[in-house]
Amino acid sequence: MKVSAIIQARMGSSRLAGKVLKDLGGKSMLARVTDRTKRSQKVHQVIVATSTDPRDSEIVSECQKLQVLCFRGSEQDVLDRYYRAAKEFGSDSIVRITSDCPFIDPQVIDQVVSETLASGADYGSNTLARTYPRGLDVEVFSFQALEKAWKEAKEPAQRTHVTPYLYQNPRFFRTCSVVGSKDWSRYRWTVDTIEDYEFALAIYSKFKNSDQFDYQNLLDLMEKNSDLVKMNQHIQQKSLHEG
Repeated sequence: MKVSAIIQARMGSSRLAGKVLKDLGGKSMLARVTDRTKRSQKVHQVIVATSTDPRDSEIVSECQKLQVLCFRGSEQDVLDRYYRAAKEFGSDSIVRITSDCPFIDPQVIDQVVSETLASGADYGSNTLARTYPRGLDVEVFSFQALEKAWKEAKEPAQRTHVTPYLYQNPRFFRTCSVVGSKDWSRYRWTVDTIEDYEFALAIYSKFKNSDQFDYQNLLDLMEKNSDLVKMNQHIQQKSLHEG
C-alpha cells in the first residue's frame, strides 16, 4: 500500500498572500512543512499539489529546489486537484496536509495514519474531535473514498476543502477520530495572518531556526511563555464556507 502525503499550496491566500514561500528562519514555510512531513515513518511519498495559476509557478520552482514531487491542477476545485494528483502518483491512501502548518509533526501524522488504517476506516482525522492545536491537522482517507467524493460532491465548500463530503456522510464512509492524551485545542499553530506569521517566526527563533523540535517540545515552550500564546490567540479561524 502506497501512502502519499499531499500538501496543498498556492500563492493566492486571501489573508496573507504568498505565505507559503515566506521565510521562516532561513527556509520557506513550504520547505518547513515538506521537511517535517518527510520524517513520517508511515508516508511513502510527499507531493505538493498546487494550481495552474501563473502565480503558482513560484511554488513549482521551490518544489524543484526541494526535490519534492509536484502536481498542478485546479485552483478552486481542490478536491479535483487532490484526486488527479493521487491518481497520477498511484496513491492507495492519502494524507492531507496544508502548507500553512509549519509545525506539522511526523509523530502525529504517523498516529493518525496508523489508527485510521488499523480501524479499516475510509476517513480518519484528528479534527473530528479537536484536541490537538490548530496547525497539527492531519486527515487520512482511501483513494476509493476520495474518488467517490470527487464524483459525487456538489457543494462549493466540499470541492474547495477536499474532505467535507467524507465526514458529512457517515452513511457512506466509515470514520475514525484520533484524539490526543489532553486537550490542547486552545493553541493556534497555523499561519493565516500576519500575527500568525510573526508567531511562527518567534517559535523558530526560540528553537534556533532548527525544525527538529516536536509538538511536545513546542507545548512545553507555550506553557512556559504566555506572551507567545497571546501573539495570535485572538485570531478567528475562517469558517468552512469562507474558503
